Amino acid sequence: MRNVSMLLERLKELITHLYNGDFLLTWERSQPEIEAVLAIAEVLETLYRKGHDTRVFRGGLAISHFRDKSTRTRFSFASAASLLGLDLVDLEESKSQIAHGETVRETANMISFLAEVIGIRHDMFPDEGHEYMGEVARAIEEGYRDGVLPRRAAVINLQCDRDHPTQTLADLKHLEQTLGGLASLRGKKLAITWAYSPSYGKPLSVPQGIITLMTRFGMNVVLAYPEGYELRPETVELARRFAADSGGSLEVVHDMREAFRGADAVYPKSWAPHHILQERTHLLRSGRTRELDQLEKACLEENARHRHWECTEEAMKLTRGGKALYMHCLPADITGVNCAAGEVAASVFDRYRVPLYKQAEHKPYVIAAMILLTRFEDPVAVLAHLARSERSRRAGR
Repeated sequence: MRNVSMLLERLKELITHLYNGDFLLTWERSQPEIEAVLAIAEVLETLYRKGHDTRVFRGGLAISHFRDKSTRTRFSFASAASLLGLDLVDLEESKSQIAHGETVRETANMISFLAEVIGIRHDMFPDEGHEYMGEVARAIEEGYRDGVLPRRAAVINLQCDRDHPTQTLADLKHLEQTLGGLASLRGKKLAITWAYSPSYGKPLSVPQGIITLMTRFGMNVVLAYPEGYELRPETVELARRFAADSGGSLEVVHDMREAFRGADAVYPKSWAPHHILQERTHLLRSGRTRELDQLEKACLEENARHRHWECTEEAMKLTRGGKALYMHCLPADITGVNCAAGEVAASVFDRYRVPLYKQAEHKPYVIAAMILLTRFEDPVAVLAHLARSERSRRAGR
């Protein structure tokens, strides 16, 4: 890890506009803002490992609102809150008046009186997750502007239907540290590919987030999937524009092995076709359970036609020197471990288990960095104070 003072000097050069704002879509944030998140995350991780007390809040709430199941992101958000000194409260819809029809506008204000940040996951339904987060953010802004709220809590996207910023920025941090820095990513080949799963309906946000982020750093990204498993068209177009601007590239192929050939990093991950997610949402909303069952059966049968889309030892041999970095957002479908056939061979996963866990480890610090950038006008001064302090996070030290 780089020296904290060097990171703080670099941060002084990065102009950001996140204060009193939100972090919803990575592609809406500037390059300096992305780099600031990475640098602050590294400072916080360095200070934590050195035993520093990194609490910058003395009270205040971090509210988590998960509309889908989660392990890593849920605990990463809780860890980030604890790291910065916030109290975590989980908003459970079944235990709130949301279950009785309370409006988003009202809920957003009622939970925000002493809140500093609200983290939301809403990723299962196309054209709903990002829109919901935007509605919450607008309601909070209105409450703050009207004098109802003493401060404007930040809304952070913990995964929506379009993007997964906390995951992909943790992935970028992992690539930065593994491949020798952000500048060294230019010209490197990253294969983000569909992989077989015995389940259907997995969100598109990770592959969409990967192609729209890594192309900004000059990487040669290859997106691979069987025909019919397309992403949202606008995210692919965004990635093409970013690649053109950065000198990188985006190539779409329909062969996993072709994508792996010569790759410096591979990211095999299952997802559902965009049109299938739209159809499933329509059937769910209209209560057509029989047709929903038929759709699931058809989708599982279609998935099964592509069982050979697995990250095997043979596929890894096609990568640069046979030693590409294997990446996954986790949990992976591991053949012979948690499923009969899945995304990755057990031997490949086990060989990369420690790097995978380190990849996931960046997420709490990334989330904490987002909170700092949205809550403090001068995050560099805040971090410099933490670095100078001799206060330990352990009692009696």
